[in-house]
Amino acid sequence: MAIEMMDYPNPNNSLKLRVAKGHFATSHSHINYYVDLTFTKHRLSEAKEAARQLAAQYRPTTLIDSILCLDGTEVVGACMASDLTKSGFRSINIHNTIYVVTPEHTTGSQLLFRDNIKPMITGKHVLILASSITTGYTVQGGIEAVQYYGGEVAGVCSIFTMVDECCGYPVHSIFNASRILDDYMSKPSHECPLCKKGIKLDALVNTYGISKLNHR
Repeated sequence: MAIEMMDYPNPNNSLKLRVAKGHFATSHSHINYYVDLTFTKHRLSEAKEAARQLAAQYRPTTLIDSILCLDGTEVVGACMASDLTKSGFRSINIHNTIYVVTPEHTTGSQLLFRDNIKPMITGKHVLILASSITTGYTVQGGIEAVQYYGGEVAGVCSIFTMVDECCGYPVHSIFNASRILDDYMSKPSHECPLCKKGIKLDALVNTYGISKLNHR
């Protein structure tokens, strides 16, 4: 049986949140909604709109020199950088611009910045951008990496979130689960109520997408 997607429009703009209800497993937890942000991350028109909404929450008081893009948000990050710089956004960057950076992941899931990328983090005010924040595990890794390499976290933002803050930083988002999906659940696998009821997983999900499980 196909996994049915539903659209939740945002009354403030043209973006839609595409979700499917079921039983899904991420690398860190089990969830009862899969949030598909593929179009928002990869379709230019939607990426621009998402960037506009997120950038507006930081203008004009926050210093941002670099945007650290997690979960494949490079297109949104580039659009944010363009949106912020065109309005004369404050920056200590010598070129009066914003770096858009993607981290490298080690085999132990730690974030790594090579020598040619380090200057874009060290001594910079870094905005962390994620596609979604549920457990906060991925964003926490981003925060720790920025601090380890001598950068300062300027803020945390995401397209979708189920939390209002992460590691002490407020999370700015477009879609908040508490306002749209009031029964959204994210639990460690051993605490998952769906597993305890014997309900099988529908699919495996991660930042790249969804892989349906075929039960015989």
